[in-house]
Amino acid sequence: MTTVRESVSNAAVVDTALTLFAERGYHGTALSQIAEVLDVRTPSLYNHMRSKHELLETIIGDTVRGVLDDFHRATADRDDPLDRLYHAVLAYSRRHATHRREAIVVNRDTSSLDEPARSEMQALRREHEHALRSVIADGVATGRFSVDSPALASFAIREMCVSISRWYQDGGPITPEQVAREYTEFALSIVRAGQP
Repeated sequence: MTTVRESVSNAAVVDTALTLFAERGYHGTALSQIAEVLDVRTPSLYNHMRSKHELLETIIGDTVRGVLDDFHRATADRDDPLDRLYHAVLAYSRRHATHRREAIVVNRDTSSLDEPARSEMQALRREHEHALRSVIADGVATGRFSVDSPALASFAIREMCVSISRWYQDGGPITPEQVAREYTEFALSIVRAGQP
């Protein structure tokens, strides 16, 4: 007779959901599969969440807010646009190498959120994009960058960094820090800037 564990932590439930959502997609993951990995009965998951949607909302909310927090920490007390861009991209690219599952879920499954959560998360993602674009625009205005469209440059930099989550492998020959530094150099090339 198989014994089933009676209790797990909230963090374990979220972490397991995150792994399965990243591997199979939100719609491709059933609560019964999360319970099976955790070796608990499916009804016991409701001690930790109201629904599978709530798990997705938690994962995406924590991730998107984390990206914004990273940006603000990286750019705080930095006046030079080049210095601000360097550290903002360093943080953003590092996050995509160290939080790959989260990045995959956010970029693929945000559209699966119900309203108003979907609009709230999209607004926070736009806030990050606009903040990065503003740094580039400041750099153009002060002569630190030479690019015609800060919006296109911001889009290119963000998409480039997001791609890290799709190809980077833990334990490979390149560390997250090396990836972050290389991608930051690529970003400075996009805006035609020198070294900070």
